[in-house]
Amino acid sequence: MSTKLLNEGLEKGDLKRLIHTEMHIDEFKSKLGRDEDVVVLSFKVSAKEPGLDLVNFIEKGYNWVLDADVSSGEMDDGDYIVFVEGERDKDVAENIISMMKDIMNLTGQKLSDWRVRYQTSTTDHDLSIDSLNKLVPKTPDEYERKYGKKEIDDIKTASGIDVDTKAPKNDYTESLRIAAGIL
Repeated sequence: MSTKLLNEGLEKGDLKRLIHTEMHIDEFKSKLGRDEDVVVLSFKVSAKEPGLDLVNFIEKGYNWVLDADVSSGEMDDGDYIVFVEGERDKDVAENIISMMKDIMNLTGQKLSDWRVRYQTSTTDHDLSIDSLNKLVPKTPDEYERKYGKKEIDDIKTASGIDVDTKAPKNDYTESLRIAAGIL
């Protein structure tokens, strides 16, 4: 008797009550490229298995998605995080909305139920093309203009990541180094 692997696709309502209605964008660093080239979406799921199902669904369905993954361990609250990395381009807002509309078919939710936060902001925004177009830089140049080195260093500091940017050497910074006992 031979055994065959049964691969079932997700159907309408299969992820009902399993996905939280808050998406974070660019809160996490990209694994696959530079942050100015890759947009990183993240949201919580109630268990690892639905997260794996969702990752599989996303990876097979969207050409703009570079990678999707579920966190290896659970968060303090028992939930898992699904990460989606995609191309940062002029269509990023439309791509996100298109994917989320498909996910809404799996969850029974509505886009109007969802909230979005960008980077480390605690301000909630509607999940809509308009708000995504305002929040998410569409090109690497726009990302750099909006979130240049200074802001990236602030984000690294707030996240507990080592900052590798060096201060310029001048009389003022040298006096600060002396006062701090670094020299």
